[in-house]
This record gives sequence, C-alpha cells and structure tokens, in this order.
Amino acid sequence: MTSIPAAEAGPPIQRVAIVGTGLIGTSIALAARRAGARVVGWDADRGVADRSAATGALEARASLEDAVRDADLVVVCTPIPDIAEAVVGSLRAAPAALVTDAGSIKAHIVEEVASGAEPADLGRYIPGHPLGGSERSGPEHAAASVVDDIVWVLAPIEASEPAAAERVARWIERLGARPVVLTPERHDRLVAYVSHLPQVASTSLMALAATEEAGEPDLLLLAAGGFRDLTRLAASNPRLWSEILLANRDQIVEAIDAFAERLGTLREQIAEGDADGVERTFSAAKAARLRLAAKPTVRAGVAVLQVGIADEPGALARITATLGAGEVNIEDLQIVHSPEGGRGTVHLTVAASAAEAAVEVLRTAGHDAIRLA
Repeated sequence: MTSIPAAEAGPPIQRVAIVGTGLIGTSIALAARRAGARVVGWDADRGVADRSAATGALEARASLEDAVRDADLVVVCTPIPDIAEAVVGSLRAAPAALVTDAGSIKAHIVEEVASGAEPADLGRYIPGHPLGGSERSGPEHAAASVVDDIVWVLAPIEASEPAAAERVARWIERLGARPVVLTPERHDRLVAYVSHLPQVASTSLMALAATEEAGEPDLLLLAAGGFRDLTRLAASNPRLWSEILLANRDQIVEAIDAFAERLGTLREQIAEGDADGVERTFSAAKAARLRLAAKPTVRAGVAVLQVGIADEPGALARITATLGAGEVNIEDLQIVHSPEGGRGTVHLTVAASAAEAAVEVLRTAGHDAIRLA
C-alpha cells in the first residue's frame, strides 16, 4: 500500500456527479458540498434520488447523462452488478470527466469496464473504494463524517493516466479522507480478510444464536456488549452483501478457510486444557487490536480506559466534555451495554502519554475510570 504523490495535476475538482445516491453516495456528496463543490446526482430509483436531494447533499437529475454531462468528476456508487455499466456510460456521456467508483471489490469490476469501454476512455477511469459506511442503508442515514479520516483506496489500472489518479487523490484529501494505492487484485485479497470476513463471522454468529434460541428462549436475553458488538454487522443489507461475497468469492473462500483453521487451533488449545497456548493466542490478538485502535499518528502507543456510564440522556456527553476540558483527545470509543440495563461501560482509547491525565480528570469529575491496557 502506497500513498499518492503530493503533486496535483490539473485544476481542482469543483463539479461532482454522484451516480447512485444511497448511503455512501449521499455521504460523499455531503462531504463534497462541505469542501465547496457543486454536486448533482442521479439514481435509477427516483425516490432514492429525491430523498438524497432532501438532505441537501445534491441536486437530483433525471438521467445519468444529464447528471454527468458537465462534471469534473463522476463517482459511481451503485450496487456492484450495476457499477461497470454506470462507469462505461459515464465515460461515454462525459468525455472530459474523470470517473471513479466506490465498489468494495475491484478486479471483477475492472474487467467488466475494460471489456465495455472505449480504450481511449480508460485513461480517465480510476477505480476506487472508500472504506467507510454503516450497517444502515439509504440516504437518510448519510453524513459527511462517514468519509472523515477513512482510507480511500485507489486502484488504477494499467491504462489509467497518472495525472488523473493524482487529481482524484487530491480531491479525496480535500474531503478529509486518506487516499492510498493498491492493485485491484491485492485490494480484493486484503478486504476479504478485514471487511468481508468480519461480515461473514458476524452473520454466522447471529444466525447460530438465533437457531439456538429456538430451544433456549432466554439466550438472547443474556446477550451483553461483546455479543452486540460482534453481531452489529449482521444487521447489514442482505442483498448488498450477497453481491459482494459472490463477486469476490475466491478471495473470501480463502479467508474463511484461514479463519476456520485459526478457530480450530484455538479449539484444540481449549479442548486440551492448554492454558499457556490459550493465553498466548489472546495476548497476541490483544496486542494487535491495541495497534489497530487508534489513528496512524498514535498507534505507536495507546491506552484503553474503562469508564462506567449511566443509561440516561447526556451521560456520554458529560464524559467527552470532561476529557475535552482536560485537553485529552479520544482516539476511539465503544459503548458496552449491560444486559440488565441501567448502566454500562465506555471503552476509550487515548494516546498512552495522555492516559494518566485522562484517568485523573475523569475521577476528579466523579467518573469511575480505570486503565485496562
């Protein structure tokens, strides 16, 4: 993974067209508007386009051709089966525009675009994938913050013009995201492990619990924060994920096999009573998770704090306000709800150098705070 070079080629992108105005398309539109761009959009479902326009993200247009005609950049955010056709249509209808997409797989889409587009147009196509989103769907759940500080992969093909890739990368930076470069094939292999496999694991765990609940009606009553965190993704759009997994089937099958092998190793350690082995497995995973739990600028040293929180309006705001007044920056935050209700805990990730100060200001303000790691 590499960063795009800093030099910008060509004028700033000011006119943006969004093709596909669901959650991610509308979120990108809102971020583009925030950055000062003029944004128009089109969706095959006019009702979705109108709902997107109602958020203030864009001006809805009646056709793809009308939406992209005057654009500097077209961002295709349709479902995976429709991306290639929309990219090819945009390249044809907007001969001066750059075109990218937000598809969560790349190699399959690139092949379809290459087979359908005019070779002379492919220099303006820069495949992309913003790694942001939510288990929710629809433009009404969109927000510019969806793209804040996310990794936004650009996967140029051999025909892509370097100057075009640089120009798109600079635009991504203006939106508040971090452009990085991967080949389409490497992108698909890596996201199979860190994006697609978590969805499979979350869905499988939720399905297993639902099956077991048939004979144990109190099972889900006992579901606490860990189960809720792990199964959050199971609420995602079923059709969307079916399309993603089948389009990247070879890579995700490899990832599932690797996960099953790792799970099998842990199973054997537990079955054999291998306490040292189990502890080593958990320690290695914990160390890796702590490296992940913060922005790149602070991954060298982070601390996790646990803070008790009442289940009442304003409770979280009081904690964050206390840390803000103490000039402690929060790098990550998770709320773990108690199954009994009434109280829960907040796990806060802060820079290790700020951990002692964070605990002190929280305790001084009356919060029950301890350092976990």
